[in-house]
Amino acid sequence: MLLAACSRTTPPPAAPSTGSLDVVLVTVDTLRADATGFSGNGRVKTPSMDRLAARGRVFSRAHAHNVVTLPSHTNILTGLLPFQHGVRDNAGMTVPPSVETVATRLKRLGYTTGAFVAAFPLDRRFGLARGFDVYDDRYGKGSDASSFRLAERPGTEVVAAARAWFDAEPPGKRFLWVHLFEPHAPYAPPPPFHATYRDAPYLGEVAATDAALAPLLDGLTAPALVILTSDHGESLGEHGEATHGLFAYEATLHVPLVVAGPSVTAGSDDRAARHVDLVPTILAAVGAPADPALPGRSLLGPEEAGTTTYFESLSAQLNRGWAPLTGILRGREKFIDLPIRELYDLAADPAEEANLAPARESLVRDLARLLPEGARRPAARAHPSEEETARLRSLGYVTSSGNVAPRPATAEDDPKRLVAVDARLHELVDLYQRGRPAEAIAGAEALLRAHPRLTAAAEHLAFLYQETDRPGDAVRVLETCFADGRGSDAIRIRLGLVLAEAGRGKEALAWVSPLESSLDPDALNALGIALADTGAFERARNVFDRALSADPENPVTLMNLGIACLKAGHVDAAGGALRKAVALNPSLPQAWNGLGVVALEEGNVDAALGAWARVVTLAPGDVDALYNLGTTAARNGRTDAAGAALRRFVASAPAGRYARELREARKLLVALEKS
Repeated sequence: MLLAACSRTTPPPAAPSTGSLDVVLVTVDTLRADATGFSGNGRVKTPSMDRLAARGRVFSRAHAHNVVTLPSHTNILTGLLPFQHGVRDNAGMTVPPSVETVATRLKRLGYTTGAFVAAFPLDRRFGLARGFDVYDDRYGKGSDASSFRLAERPGTEVVAAARAWFDAEPPGKRFLWVHLFEPHAPYAPPPPFHATYRDAPYLGEVAATDAALAPLLDGLTAPALVILTSDHGESLGEHGEATHGLFAYEATLHVPLVVAGPSVTAGSDDRAARHVDLVPTILAAVGAPADPALPGRSLLGPEEAGTTTYFESLSAQLNRGWAPLTGILRGREKFIDLPIRELYDLAADPAEEANLAPARESLVRDLARLLPEGARRPAARAHPSEEETARLRSLGYVTSSGNVAPRPATAEDDPKRLVAVDARLHELVDLYQRGRPAEAIAGAEALLRAHPRLTAAAEHLAFLYQETDRPGDAVRVLETCFADGRGSDAIRIRLGLVLAEAGRGKEALAWVSPLESSLDPDALNALGIALADTGAFERARNVFDRALSADPENPVTLMNLGIACLKAGHVDAAGGALRKAVALNPSLPQAWNGLGVVALEEGNVDAALGAWARVVTLAPGDVDALYNLGTTAARNGRTDAAGAALRRFVASAPAGRYARELREARKLLVALEKS
């Protein structure tokens, strides 16, 4: 870790705000504490963040309490520790309605509130939208048809939307939260950063983030409290961890933190700072009374004696049954409570290479007593939905939707002993993304043989089978999860969708029918698809209407409703639903495919061909669109377009599911060649 030189300085107490003060919170996902210019990193250019740091207060010893996105942002926005608000992982957990957020607090003080987020882990479904007048999470819902494909909104788009909202609201009492996702894996910086940082793509993403933030950070004119931090860092291979979410070493726990504004003394600050301190800091800056129920304190005042930082990493326990990781920071002493305990002196050993626990048993016991009692309560979660599991996997989180029975942890469950298994799960995703599905399947099969109850591996393998036209194998793997007690609603949904895609609608309906009373939009979508496939259109429509009543702007539900209407012959209703879907997200291949069918039914051949051409642009391997485009173009004298589409269809369509269509396509190609 590269750390800027800091002097220990205590700022004078900040005077409460007597006038109007805007509040701007910027969270950069997965930004390491040492990955900015102002932290002393000479390899990366971050001029916008550096200018903010120069006029603000830089906290060099700031730490998160969690190392994954949703819990960490919940700590930031509520001012509570994870065991207090209950959100301990990215999947299967939501912020309880009874928990206050900084947005709900500022709303009571007359603030207008807007949030602009870049990726699925902060989707409104997880409860952080409460208190915001605008919660813009248009990151491309439904675009990632495959579980391993990334859906996120570029930082430039997030900042543009945020700035437009901010400028349209009266100055003085605006609260804006902006979340950017670029530094998150996989690292693929946009031009020109991809060339400048060819050998350091993570830093290229950081530089791109800084450029995206420039219009916001450099363009503020009214008095504003500005806070810049990250939810967690990134390991980049340290301690054997490729990204984040497994351990809680400084690479992922140590975060950048800058606080700037009219009530903030500029300079460097080496006092302990924590994410739970941010809500009290905001309340102090706007002149609101302190809330004694919050565990943090304002960073604008003096440090309290005996400050400690609680932290945890529970994803591996919740998803795989491995040992839970909790810990405490006191000064520069860091204790990690695992079956194989760890103790580090961060002042002498910032890389955490020398575990002092075996030699310092008395100090270990002393620090262990500082772990909060609430942290020892077992973390509980609902079953994450199919979409949660799929989308989080697409973002690099190796999560699981199955049941993991709690049991006493032993040294064999310590994640330090299992880091190779974690690395192998990530390698499977990487192999698939690099176009090597056969190797990914072989790796997943081997991993599952070695660890037969590792549900994450089973779900990976089922997905890979499905993507390579082996639905029977996918069904077999998923049914095994139920046979040995690892089944869940999410796996039930996945089973239903695999069976429906394979044309086995009655079996799909049998699996998803127990979900009829569910409020989960993913469960309702799966049930609606199965009902439509078996001809129960009115029941399907009622199910989709229920899903839309909870989320009226869900493009996936609208798309599925439109396709169901098409199957029932209700062309007008289908067109209405599908047009709404693509208006909300224009990158939905299935919706455009359906719109092509609608246009053809309406007699508009050009519009139909245009819709299917758009599908092929969005999803070049979509065989349904290739078939529709090729056959319709052939029948209407568009020979060039017909030949190209039909040849691609014949080359890529699975023979089992498309036997009849392949025979027709070959006949048309023969006729085209003769003409």
